[in-house]
Amino acid sequence: MPLTPERLAALADLAGQAAREAAALIAAFEAPLQVEEKAGGSSRAAQVVTQVDLASQAAILARLTPTLYSDDLALLSEERVDDGSRHHKAAFWCIDPLDGTLAFIEGKPGYAVSIALIAHDGTPLIGVVCEPRTGTLYRAVRGQGASRAGDPWRVPSGTAQRSRPLTLICDRSLAEAEDFAAVVARLGQGAAALGLAGVDLVHDAGAVMNACWVAERAPALYFKRPKPTAGGGSVWDVAATACLLTELGAVATDFSGERLRLNPCDTLYLHRRGLLFASAPELAEGLQAYIPHDEA
Repeated sequence: MPLTPERLAALADLAGQAAREAAALIAAFEAPLQVEEKAGGSSRAAQVVTQVDLASQAAILARLTPTLYSDDLALLSEERVDDGSRHHKAAFWCIDPLDGTLAFIEGKPGYAVSIALIAHDGTPLIGVVCEPRTGTLYRAVRGQGASRAGDPWRVPSGTAQRSRPLTLICDRSLAEAEDFAAVVARLGQGAAALGLAGVDLVHDAGAVMNACWVAERAPALYFKRPKPTAGGGSVWDVAATACLLTELGAVATDFSGERLRLNPCDTLYLHRRGLLFASAPELAEGLQAYIPHDEA
């Protein structure tokens, strides 16, 4: 079936239904968590998995698997072996059934269900995120805009973002970096140069909610610097929110401002190129020079 705008909208509705069901399952979970280690990147956040991750994935696949046949789609999901079919199909589902597992284990906010549809060339076509604690659904379709909780969603213009503090969204790798204080100080200088009123820090969420907060807490910045060791997030951590931010007119690129590689042939990790998410293009351009490229 051709991926027309109408079909993409229908698939986004289906993905939204799958995300809501998985999020409800996560929110209702009460049994003792079984936390296991898995092969992953260099951080603990990439190495933990629970029975909730697996149950969420099963719920999502129950909804989306029929489309693999009806629409000739491939599948990439975090808790499932990559079969490489994404390189041979026009598009593939990219699923993170529970992003922010470490936050979930610790009982902190910042975890979510994330579902994207990615074209063979890496273009994000659909982005759906559901936050289990509130049930909030974020939805975007390429060329069709974005919504939040069913309402049209827009980010204030860069001009409207001025005079507010810069929200620097910090994942654990940044907050634990030796040069973290220096990074914050440098970004404070950059914020002042742009007419922003200081820097507010937000900590400890997974990559998916970090990206959603970039849009919700504008002016906001979230980044991962390139590094030599495997990690820095994976394709499924950013696929859906790349679509969301793009449709909102915000920024979702690699650290150098180049297009994200969302259907890579080598590694699914993002460490080689990093990432840069910002609530407005002028914010990304104005602050990039103030971010040290290499970790201390």
